[in-house]
Amino acid sequence: MGKADKVLRVLLVEDSVEDAEQVISLLRNAGIAVRPNRVEDAEQLKEALESGSTDIVLLSPRSKKLSLADTGAIVDRSGKDMSLIQLVDSITQDAVLKAMREGAREVALRTIPDHLQTVVLREFENLTTRRALRRMEAAWRESERRAHSLLGSSRDPIAYVHEGMHVYANRAYLEMFGFEDFDEIEGLAILDLITSGDAEKFRNVLRMQSKGEKPPEKLDVHAKRSDGSTFEAIMELSEASIEGEPATQIIFRQQTLGTELAEQLDALKRQDLVTGLYNRQHFMGELDKAIAAANGGKIDQAVLYIEIDNYRKVLDQVGVGGADLLLGDVAQMLKELILEPNDLVARFADHTFTAVLSGKSHEACVQMAEQICKRFEERIFDVGKRSVSLNASVGVCLLTEKVSGSQMVLEKANEACRSAQADGGNRIATFDPAAQDKADAAKDREWLESIKSALDKDGFILFYQPIVSLQGQEGEFYEVLLRMQGPKGEIMPGQFLPIAERFGLLPQIDRWVVAHVLRILQERMKQGRLTTFFIKLTPQAIDDGTLLPWLAQQLKNARVPGDRMVFEMPESKVVTHLKQAKFFQKGLEQLKCGFALEQFGSGLNSFQLLKHVGANYVKLDRTFMADLAKSAENQAKIKELCEQSRAFGRMTVAEFVEDAASMSILFSCGVNFVQGNFLAEPEKVMSYDFG
Repeated sequence: MGKADKVLRVLLVEDSVEDAEQVISLLRNAGIAVRPNRVEDAEQLKEALESGSTDIVLLSPRSKKLSLADTGAIVDRSGKDMSLIQLVDSITQDAVLKAMREGAREVALRTIPDHLQTVVLREFENLTTRRALRRMEAAWRESERRAHSLLGSSRDPIAYVHEGMHVYANRAYLEMFGFEDFDEIEGLAILDLITSGDAEKFRNVLRMQSKGEKPPEKLDVHAKRSDGSTFEAIMELSEASIEGEPATQIIFRQQTLGTELAEQLDALKRQDLVTGLYNRQHFMGELDKAIAAANGGKIDQAVLYIEIDNYRKVLDQVGVGGADLLLGDVAQMLKELILEPNDLVARFADHTFTAVLSGKSHEACVQMAEQICKRFEERIFDVGKRSVSLNASVGVCLLTEKVSGSQMVLEKANEACRSAQADGGNRIATFDPAAQDKADAAKDREWLESIKSALDKDGFILFYQPIVSLQGQEGEFYEVLLRMQGPKGEIMPGQFLPIAERFGLLPQIDRWVVAHVLRILQERMKQGRLTTFFIKLTPQAIDDGTLLPWLAQQLKNARVPGDRMVFEMPESKVVTHLKQAKFFQKGLEQLKCGFALEQFGSGLNSFQLLKHVGANYVKLDRTFMADLAKSAENQAKIKELCEQSRAFGRMTVAEFVEDAASMSILFSCGVNFVQGNFLAEPEKVMSYDFG
């Protein structure tokens, strides 16, 4: 789950509004979208839990009206699944044990932001997982119910066996063995339906299951009907469950074909006909098994994603017919390299091959990938009268307990392969979770150099998104959005600003943006255009004591009126740095510049903030725009925010408008300005028609 994917509904048990706002700000600084609420006593807590959805309850150590035990009891009685976290100023072993006994799921240090953020994020992920698990269990029960209803009408003879005894059999199964009713077979041992000569085969299956081993998929036996007659059959065995209990599903298929022919047909189902390798479908099934083993602690596996680099070029030389011959030779080469019985190689796509390696150390898996690249490089392939050479890139994904599914493994292996190709091809690249930290540090260094270069060589780009008045305000209004030029296109600020912050480069970026906006304003004024720019400052700007004097000098030098610029700051930052924010806003006011509060309405008491900070505009928090046409709660909240903003003499801006229905609702709520991709996407040129 990404941080911004879901809104976290937090209920704070806290006597102080200021302390509560500080906690909320810390969470938002971690990129968590928070919808907060605050209570002080038991009645308020009960009402809040009954009236709305809550994900996490944070209990302040300074709460005078509610103890942890009382809070835990109220949360338990609500019957809702949520996490109770005790906030503390310091941690001791006794304090943690006491908190857990009294109902807290976790203890978080409010004095250490990283600890608080990590604990809250982890608990939110755990909560989301629990809720998803319940949904999956409900879906599974419904699927099982439907499956059993289908079993009864299936033409395949199917039975469920638990510890060797029948617990279910469908009509086709009963008819195959000559029984009238399930009562005749219930509790009957499956061995009673197998001839004595093959009984030992099935006993071995039972022994495997008792050891926790997976049974074979198929078993050839001579089966015995109730009248004593026998027939050749194939037993297809698979792990299953019935009414929540583990069982083995058995499908009896009467042999109508010779054993050898049946085996050949079965092999064809798993085979790619062009190359003779396993096909994609079979590979995916085996990959699921390998991932299950990795989740269970098996650490000697890896997935290889092998792609021919110059295939398109070679295809032009050998033609479509020759391509099949070439791919067959490639497949044979791979089979010669990947020889171990536990390994598997498959044709995954047109010129892409995949392999699951098992029973090898991670180092050996990487060495195998290198051998494959080397063999491609050395081999000359003969196709008809032509001789061609191929290069290949190999992506390696090491399987560990952390891998979450086949899709994730294939994505990582594919990404590694693409990375190898981007570096010139004919090489390998490895995704190793354990090496991620080192790689991240190296990437940070690369980012730092890119950011410094962008500052020195004007490598940043400004995009403009129109802000449209719904109430007839004159002039042109644009939001200024920053991007950085990268080797493959523009890079979004969410990728480079966190690194810039860590290395202290945000003040320089703020100044770069403002300086370039001033130049554009000069040009617009010469053209006779009345343009106002909304400029996002980095949150650290209000702590930068040199920014206002610098801005005053820049305005003077450019001879641009300050009221053409509106500087934006997140509400959460302003709340927790109120003194600095008031000083900063007053300074902007003296320069005639405007000030806007972003993410407005997401705090505990947003309008109390307007009494202290004279914002000209409030930009409504984007969470209120989620599914606006269907959310009566969000519509009511926006209307309330607009009414109170008018009372304070502030203008409202609704961002992230994505459809016409939202536009109509926002107009009826009294919103002053709207902005979003429905109106116009951000562009490098200002071409919107405000007329």
